[in-house]
Amino acid sequence: MPKVTLFKQDGTESGDIELVESVFGIEPNTHVIHEAILMHNSAKRSGTHSVKTRAEVRGGGRKPWRQKGTGRARHGSSRSPIWVGGGVTFGPQTERNYKYKLPKKVRRLALKSALSAKVQEENLIVLDALELDAPKTKEIVTILEALKVSEKALIVTSETNENVIRSANNLQKVKVISAKNINVSDLVAHDKVIFTKDAAEIIGEVLA
Repeated sequence: MPKVTLFKQDGTESGDIELVESVFGIEPNTHVIHEAILMHNSAKRSGTHSVKTRAEVRGGGRKPWRQKGTGRARHGSSRSPIWVGGGVTFGPQTERNYKYKLPKKVRRLALKSALSAKVQEENLIVLDALELDAPKTKEIVTILEALKVSEKALIVTSETNENVIRSANNLQKVKVISAKNINVSDLVAHDKVIFTKDAAEIIGEVLA
């Protein structure tokens, strides 16, 4: 079973913690991680892009010039697709849903792979607890400095903790989520992942 050091909020070591092998100790599947990120990004696309056809573009009602005698090509409208300012041919017209879902087992494998990759890279930190009496950005900064974390950090708590969330809101490189909202995109987008002990145990139980 993978074993990582357990830290206190002040950065001192508090022993070791063994993580679930089937969740934090598998061989990462990079292809599945990639697919999970594509799925996540596709779900965020609004799909509301639209263009106007020649029938919808304003103007162009009058024939630009007479049919014959000018020496120029014949045209019936200045809103033809071949004219600047004209309509668009075969452009997107209606709302499109880009969402798609990977099979549940594939999504779980992607999450396990991302977690295992963080452990192998030694970029996963576990805290015995993370408690703040009030929302204070300075306290989160102090904790990160004690843990020697200067990169983008993802903090995962066992449940929604408003004090921690509000304390990290002003920090551009820090994001706080609960264990139930953990996802592959956030894990990959952040250099360091900081779990509370309870959150790591919950993830281990759910994904095992």
